Amino acid sequence: MVHLPPSPFIQQDDGFRSETFDIHDVPANETMVEPEHPEGRKGDNLGLIATLGGLSVLVLGTWLIVFLNHPGQLGLFAAHPPLQTLAIAIFGAGILTLQPTSQPSTKARGLKRHQLIMLCVAFPVILTGTILVLFHKVIHEHNHFTSWHGTFGGIAFVWIIIQILLGGLSIWFGGSAFGGGMKAKRVWKYHRASGYLLFPMLLLTAAVGGNYSNWASNAASLGVRILVYTIAPIVILLGIWSRARLSKMNFSN
Repeated sequence: MVHLPPSPFIQQDDGFRSETFDIHDVPANETMVEPEHPEGRKGDNLGLIATLGGLSVLVLGTWLIVFLNHPGQLGLFAAHPPLQTLAIAIFGAGILTLQPTSQPSTKARGLKRHQLIMLCVAFPVILTGTILVLFHKVIHEHNHFTSWHGTFGGIAFVWIIIQILLGGLSIWFGGSAFGGGMKAKRVWKYHRASGYLLFPMLLLTAAVGGNYSNWASNAASLGVRILVYTIAPIVILLGIWSRARLSKMNFSN
């Protein structure tokens, strides 16, 4: 069982408080006065289907390309494309779990799921895939960051670490690292906006590698590469962005 630091979910004039309560504190003759209402908008379900469909094509397509092209001869590199595309799919799931959440109870549950998915699943997967390809290059004495794919990947990985620190420190322990209260909430908004830019960077990295790397060009036909590494990422991005709530990134308050 993974225990995460306490996170603030409900804003008050003096900062944040947790929405956790004891059911025994509610009198038996009283009912909840703030029932949850559907939070979805028209088109959200279509965006969800598009995102999940695109992610499935990206992941399954990549895994098939690798495992149908003599993976045993690829060394450590064989694990790199499958792990990185799997990580992208998990990062996508971590974003989807917060879309949409606008009520205190759903925000609390969504934020907890988001942290577990991002920190405990997605990051270890992409870290493993990154380490393996770095060792592969060292073993074969290949230079690092000599292609756009490698350069974008390096930038994206550093960005992920910054993103984790920015998001975690803005909510853990009441956001005390950033002064708590509204100051921490403002940092969280930047974290959210940054995530919606980082995710396309991950898709772009996969698209460049899948479409233009020597290995991918030899392993898959042009039509397959266009489907898996051009059409699928575009569909994923449109699906994710269609479900975003720009009002949650209002930096004026």
